[in-house]
Amino acid sequence: MGPVLLLAAVMAVDLPAAEVIRRYPAEEARQGVAADARHLYAVDNSRIGKYDKATGAKVGAWSGDPDRFPHINACVMVKAELVCAASNYPDVPMTSSVEVFDPRRMVHLRSIPLGQQSGSLTWVEWRDGAWWATFANYDGRGGEPGRGHQYTRFVRFDSQWRATGGWSFPAAVTARFAPMSSSGGAWARDGRLYVTGHDHAELYVLALPKGGATLDHLATIPAAIEGQAIAFDPGSPRVLYGISRARREIVALRLPPVEPR
Repeated sequence: MGPVLLLAAVMAVDLPAAEVIRRYPAEEARQGVAADARHLYAVDNSRIGKYDKATGAKVGAWSGDPDRFPHINACVMVKAELVCAASNYPDVPMTSSVEVFDPRRMVHLRSIPLGQQSGSLTWVEWRDGAWWATFANYDGRGGEPGRGHQYTRFVRFDSQWRATGGWSFPAAVTARFAPMSSSGGAWARDGRLYVTGHDHAELYVLALPKGGATLDHLATIPAAIEGQAIAFDPGSPRVLYGISRARREIVALRLPPVEPR
């Protein structure tokens, strides 16, 4: 028998709370936020508001047909385009699409229909020449029989939206998603993945595993954002934006450092 390689379990740590450094009133702050160098984009199903980062003033908006765009959940800036995760939530069977916008003119450019996947697309990211997407599953409203919140999946696609890998979320994290799912996520510059649920005021720091198909849970950070979609500031690697649905605000946070594993 050959040598046996033992993989040490990753133990998550609790970190200090993220520091609130600014709040921006934004009427569309119901699903999430995206960011570029100068602007913030508040997302609300079939509406997106564009806000000046320096002044907080609203400088643009897009509004779509709610029947065609019932649930745009999260957006990210990729190569000067605003790329958004969308679905037919809470209708079933679940169908998903990626909706692409011109952030300068705030107009819709095109749709990438993904159809029926392993859940409902809630957020998407671009990194290392690949698309990374989370497909949510729910215990109740919007869910499908036999697939509860534990079935939420993180999937890697190539540039043509062909799946090239997939991971489950750790049980300790999906327990915090329940009965909903992951509503937001963003890659940090250090290669870690920061993820939110739907309601809890905390961030989960994850990493691709060195073996197996379940993401590693590195840390949990309390944060005043009540879950929902998030975005890193492109100019400040430890500044992250989230939203407060209750207060209709975009919240700027400074994250505590996460020690190398």
